[in-house]
Amino acid sequence: MLAKDLISDTISPLRLSDTGAKGLHSMEVFRVSHLPVVDHGEFLGTISDADIFDKNMADEPIKKYVNSLLSPFVFEHQHLYEVIEAVSRLDLTTIPVLTENRNYLGVITARRLIQVFGDMAAIKMPGGILVLELNANDYSLSQIAQIVESENAKLLSCFVTSSPDSVKMEVTLKIDRIDLTAIIQTFLRYEYTILASYQSSNHNEEILRNNYEQFMKYLNV
Repeated sequence: MLAKDLISDTISPLRLSDTGAKGLHSMEVFRVSHLPVVDHGEFLGTISDADIFDKNMADEPIKKYVNSLLSPFVFEHQHLYEVIEAVSRLDLTTIPVLTENRNYLGVITARRLIQVFGDMAAIKMPGGILVLELNANDYSLSQIAQIVESENAKLLSCFVTSSPDSVKMEVTLKIDRIDLTAIIQTFLRYEYTILASYQSSNHNEEILRNNYEQFMKYLNV
């Protein structure tokens, strides 16, 4: 999925003539802390609620803030993962989307990214979770998938986390099986280290789903 497919159809950018107070009101309405500033289709930067509060000029037009605005953005052709990386690295609640000619197209919210990523990562699908630890040089997704499939199961998603100062990595697997006992035994036979496993009953799976839905509601507060 590309950035252009994630653009919000409800959030409007701020204009130079808008006041800081209007910006704060819009942020409250849209439940975000950052909004783009646009002038005749040209992206000028992103203003945050902290910018407005810090300058204590809520009644002044946004143009008074232009020289101090940050300019984070993604291009329309960038992948979802690149958008998530930028939003996470810069700690943003929204990020503008531009064309190759740097014309403003719209904005993506962090909440939208979480929703889409949750769907892509099979978070809401029933199944078990298995966390492996292995040396980075030993990582083989094909072998991991083969082990899972050898027990007539399917690998729904896979996430790799590692630290720059470590040769170890953690691999988190979402598998379409509630009972992971046989799969765990097979991984152990291949001398994998199992850090954790989460084998949900139908009742627990419903709890996890409800927790996910509550989390999404929290993001919309």
